[in-house]
Order: sequence, then C-alpha cells, then structure tokens
Amino acid sequence: MALSKNSNSNSFNKKKVSYISVPSQIINSLSSSSLQSLLVSPKKSSRSTNRFSFSYRNPRIWFFTLFLVSLFGMLKLGFNVDPISLPFSRYPCSTTQQPLSFDGEQNAASHLGLAQEPILSTGSSNSNAIIQLNGGKNETLLTEGDFWKQPDGLGFKPCLGFTSQYRKDSNSILKNRWKYLLVVVSGGMNQQRNQIVDAVVIARILGASLVVPVLQVNVIWGDESEFADIFDLEHFKDVLADDVHIVSSLPSTHVMTRPVEEKRTPLHASPQWIRAHYLKRINRERVLLLRGLDSRLSKDLPSDLQKLRCKVAFQALRFSPRILELGNKLASRMRNQGQYLSLHLRMEKDVWVRTGCLPGLTPEYDEIVNSERERHPELLTGRSNMTYHERKLAGLCPLTALEVTRLLKALEAPKDARIYWAGGEPLGGKEVLEPLTKEFPQFYNKHDLALPRELEPFANKASVMAAIDYIVCEKSDVFIPSHGGNMGHALQGQRAYAGHKKYITPNKRQMLPYFMNSSLPESDFNRIVKDLHRESLGQPELRMSKAGKDVTKHPVPECMCSDRQQQEQQSDA
Repeated sequence: MALSKNSNSNSFNKKKVSYISVPSQIINSLSSSSLQSLLVSPKKSSRSTNRFSFSYRNPRIWFFTLFLVSLFGMLKLGFNVDPISLPFSRYPCSTTQQPLSFDGEQNAASHLGLAQEPILSTGSSNSNAIIQLNGGKNETLLTEGDFWKQPDGLGFKPCLGFTSQYRKDSNSILKNRWKYLLVVVSGGMNQQRNQIVDAVVIARILGASLVVPVLQVNVIWGDESEFADIFDLEHFKDVLADDVHIVSSLPSTHVMTRPVEEKRTPLHASPQWIRAHYLKRINRERVLLLRGLDSRLSKDLPSDLQKLRCKVAFQALRFSPRILELGNKLASRMRNQGQYLSLHLRMEKDVWVRTGCLPGLTPEYDEIVNSERERHPELLTGRSNMTYHERKLAGLCPLTALEVTRLLKALEAPKDARIYWAGGEPLGGKEVLEPLTKEFPQFYNKHDLALPRELEPFANKASVMAAIDYIVCEKSDVFIPSHGGNMGHALQGQRAYAGHKKYITPNKRQMLPYFMNSSLPESDFNRIVKDLHRESLGQPELRMSKAGKDVTKHPVPECMCSDRQQQEQQSDA
C-alpha cells in the first residue's frame, strides 16, 4: 500500500507543472549560465539526510528566485532604453544609442516634433556606418556602393580662358557709358536665371551697359521678389566687371529717355541677328528694353560668348547671403550623417496641366487637371496634338511617386538612403508620396529640416524657396529629377562644372514600356532599368556632339578642359 501511495504521489507531481512568462529582453540580458540554470531541470538528489534538500525542491524558492531575476532584468532594461526607439518617436526603428544633433544647434526645437534638431536615423546600411568617437563627436565611415559611386570626370576642370581679342574688346566696351540695355525676365527662379545669363551676353554683343534685370511678378505664385532678394548683387557686378558694365539703375541723364521696347526677338537668334536688328536702334535711342528672352538667344555661339555664359551661370549668379546661409544649413543637416540623395519631384497641379499629362491618382484628380487645361489652353507647353498616352510613351510626362520608387530600387539605392526632395506640394497632398516614403523612410524636404520660424521670412516667396531647394540639391551626392525643366538642366550643368557630381537622368522613353509590362519579373525589370542608365550618370558629354545644346547644361569643352588643354590655353594667353 505504501508503494502504491508513493506511485500515485509521483504521478500527481509529474502532472502538476507550473509556467512563468519572462520578457525576451530579460532573457537576452541573462548570461548563458543563468539561462542554462533556468532551462535545465536540476537533477534529483538521492534520498539523504541533507538539510537543504527540501528547500532546493521547494517551488516557492524557484518562484522567488525568478521574481528577483525578473526585477533585476527590468531595472537594467529601464536604464538602457533608447528614447528614440519609443513608440511615440518619429523614428521607432533607430539603432543609435544617443540622439545625433546638428552641430552648434543642439538645444533648438524643430518641425519634426522632437525636442532637438531633426534626427536622421541611420538604419542598418551596408553603405555606411555611424560611430561615436572623441567624446560623442560623430564620425562617418563610408563604404561606397555602386549607387554612391561618382562618375569618372576624365580630368575635366573649369577653364574660362578668354582670347586676347575678347580682352582687347573689353577695354572699349567697358568705357562705353552712353547706351543701356533694360531687360525684364519672367517665369520661375530657374527660368529667370537662364534669361539673366542671356541678358548679359546680349549686352556684351551690343557693347551696352546692362541695368540689373527686373524680375517680373510671377503670375502663378505671385512672388514679388527683386533681383537683390534672390541673388548677391554686388558679387554679380564684381565677377562680371571685366566683361560688362552693370548698373543698378539708369543714370539721371537717361531717366527721361523713353526706351525702345522690343518683344519680337525670335527663337535662337544669333549674334549677327542681334546686331543687325538692335545695334542701330540702341545707338540712336540710347536705351533698349527687351522682354521675353526665354530661349531667344542661340545656344551655338562663338567660344568667348559661351565662356561668358558659363561665367554668369556658374560664378556670377550666386544667391543672396541669407538664402545661401539657410540653404547651406539645411544641406549640412542632411550631410550630418553622411551621403544623401536629392530628388526634384514635379507633381504639382500646374505641372500636370502644362505638360498635358495626368497624375493617374483617381478619376477625380484627372478631371481636375483636364478641366483646368480646358479653361486655360494657353498653359499647355507645345505638342497639343498628342494624347496623354502618346506623351507618356514619348517620355514627356513627369515620373509618378511609384515610378520613382521602382527606378531607385532598380538602381540599388539603399533602403536607408537619406533623401531630400525638392518641389512644391504634390497634387493630392503628401499622401501621393507614400510609395516613396514606405520604401525609403528617411525622406525629408525643407519644411522637415528647418527650425521653427526659419522659413517664415520667405513665406509666399516661391523663388526663394526654389533657391533653397537648388542649394540643397546641388550639394547632394546624387541628384535625380523626375522630369526635365529649368532646375534640372541648371543643376546638370552646375554639378558638371563642380567636377561631374553624379546626376542620374531618367531614361523615360526607353524604360516606360518595362514599367507598363506587369508580367515582367521584378529581377528582370531591375536589371534592364539599371543597364539603361549606365551612360546616364553624369559622365562628361561633349556639347558639340549635338547642335543646339546649352553650354550651361553641357559645359564641356568650351568651359571645362583637361589639364593639357588648360596648359595650351595659358600658353596662348
């Protein structure tokens, strides 16, 4: 009977099993020996008279031990919690131990809703790693992948050596103070830049002094900025002092002179045409007023005038000090943790209207664009006989957010790449950018990076906002426009002149059929798209290989030359 009783007792003890839930963080914080002691049951001791044997098997002792271990682990975890990884943080997946603040601005609040400057989380990238050295100073170790690799500039460097005849003519042109050219430039900031460049060249062709160009009020954005609000006026005058005499206003001797106004300058006018039609008039009337200079001056000019174009675009037109200061601050905040990519996204309502394309969001948004285009047919920029689908296949439409996302993935952009996007509010709001933000969460624009009230002085100043975008994009490691346009072209030339910094031109015409092929495997799509862009990464391209190319977009060979060519120019001088 005793044996039977013991058997029943053992059977009961085997069935009576207790469990306790332990957080995974505690399990990870325990040593291997401690974990082993929890997972492996202790060996049953032989029946002996050991006074501690009963206590060793007592479940209360085990529960008490686990309670102490759990309490210790929770306390340890509580002291090591990273505040950035809390659920209410903007970056819940950050792996950094401490918030990384921008240099010299650690105590300020930002539009990102954090107590410090905007923190660009590092994620887990194979392309770079952030480490803390020297008392917390951030040091970036970069392991360059293909995406960040810069194109081979082939040794081309800026060289603006003017001929001896150009310098000889300058002496007489600069002494001429009796005829003046007035110019009114229109459009957005980058369109105005192009016209200012041409205005300087036309003044040189006519041998006239140039009055600082007047910026026409933008009819779309209502921006009333003047030249000195956008550009550094004194720098503009100083850089061009040996080329064109520039004045801020007409002298008193010419104020009462009624200027001859000319609006009929044809497209791509040559220097010969300019002289034939305007030289006698400005010599007679002393003041000539030109409007609507967009694309009026020929892209194929004598070498010295091409160099003058580059000098104006890349050296003289520097942004005003306060714009430059803020633009550089935002670029530094993007640069704070290493390389970054900039995108120029053209998804605003007026862009869809002007290009004759549709955003493809919903039928309602397509109807909004079509209705606006019917009310203002003059806004459509050329090729009005083409349908939307024909324009799309011809590569004339901006890329959508989904298309930009697929392009970046095909080009092997790291998922944790820091991306700055330039441009206005997309039609449909920022929700249309979700394909990009889901795939690349470190996605910022100027409003995300700016401190409170930093952008307030420039509210309702579209040209200033465009200038800030220009600065941050120009300083990025890689730039990609979703559409062509004046800003994309200006940055292509600027980045080439700065040493052929990577500039990826989307090959829309060739890759769009693959976008539309839903049966194509993603791996094949990525391989094909990457191959299509091997020669579109910002490599040097000779402007002279195709007539009509703008030297401010393709500065080789007139404005950039190899070391050997530079030596030859210096010897000729």
